[in-house]
Amino acid sequence: MTTAALHTAAPHIPVLLDEVLDALAIAPGETHVDGTFGAGGYSRAMAGQGARVIAFDRDPDAIREGQAVADVAGITLIEGEFSRMQALLADAGVDQVAGITLDIGVSSMQLDRADRGFSFQSDGPLDMRMSQSGTSAADFLNTAPEDAIADVIYRYGEEPKSRRIARFIVEARPLSRTGELAAVVRRALGHKPHDKKDPATRVFQAIRIHLNQELEELERGLEAAEAVLQPGGRLAIVTFHSLEDRIVKQFLRRRSGGEGAGSRHMPMQTKADAPTFAKPAKAVRAGPSELAANPRARSATLRSAVRTAAPALSSVAMGVRS
Repeated sequence: MTTAALHTAAPHIPVLLDEVLDALAIAPGETHVDGTFGAGGYSRAMAGQGARVIAFDRDPDAIREGQAVADVAGITLIEGEFSRMQALLADAGVDQVAGITLDIGVSSMQLDRADRGFSFQSDGPLDMRMSQSGTSAADFLNTAPEDAIADVIYRYGEEPKSRRIARFIVEARPLSRTGELAAVVRRALGHKPHDKKDPATRVFQAIRIHLNQELEELERGLEAAEAVLQPGGRLAIVTFHSLEDRIVKQFLRRRSGGEGAGSRHMPMQTKADAPTFAKPAKAVRAGPSELAANPRARSATLRSAVRTAAPALSSVAMGVRS
C-alpha cells in the first residue's frame, strides 16, 4: 500500500510518515516494532512495505478498536507499555528486531474524544489516563498539595506562573470536568478570547505527562530499544515538545559517543564504552505541504539512528523476568 493510499484510508494522518519510513529503510520480511500503535497509521505503512509488524499500546481502546485493522494487515497487536517491549517481545518469541518506531505523547484518537479528558476543546471528565487505570486528573488535582500541583505544572508544562495557577486550582476544588479546569487556568492568567494561545494548553500537557509518567516511560523505552535492536537496526522517534525531544537527543548523543547532559534514569556512557548507535541523522521537521494538511505536525520532530554491534549499555534489561 502506498503512503498516499494510507493517508486516504487512515482515520488520522501519522505525522512525518514518509520521513519515518525513509529512516526505517524497511526490507521485506524484516521484523519491526511500532511501540505506539494508536490508530495504526505507522503500523499499516510498515506492513505495507513488507515488514512483519509487532505493535504495542497501553490504551485498551486502541487495542480493542485496532484489532480489526491489525488482523487485515497481519499486524501482531499487544497491550502494554513500549518500555516493556523486551519482555513483551520475548513472550512473542522475538529477541531482536530490525526497526523500532515511537510516536511520543497523546494520540489524535485520545485528544479527539472528550470522554477521555485529554483536551479542553470539548468538555469532558477530568481523566487523562492512557491506560485507563490508576490516578485520574481529577484525583490528582482534588487531593494533591498546592505545592505539588505547582511543581508538576512548572516542570512538565514549563509554565512560569505555575504557583498562581495551582492556588486558583486549590481554591476552585473540587474539579471534575475539563471545561472547569480550563476556565480556572484562564481566570488565573487573565486570558482573553483573542489571545493567540490558550494558557490551558501547558497545564493540560503537564498534568497528562505527570499522570502517565511519559518522560520516564520514554527513558525506559529508549533503553529497551537499545537492547532489542539488532546490529544495523533502525530507531525512529517522533516527539511533540521540547521535554521529549531533549531526552531523545541527549540519549542518542551519549550512545553515539558524543557529549550530553546525564539523566538520573539512564546509565552514562564512559569513554571505554563502544557506541551503541551510529551518529544520529539530522533532526527532521514537517514541510509546508504537510503542515497545510495536518496542523498537528507543526510541533513534531523526528530523530533517528542506526544501531551498532556494540553490547547494550543498560545494566538491567528493562522489564525482563529472571
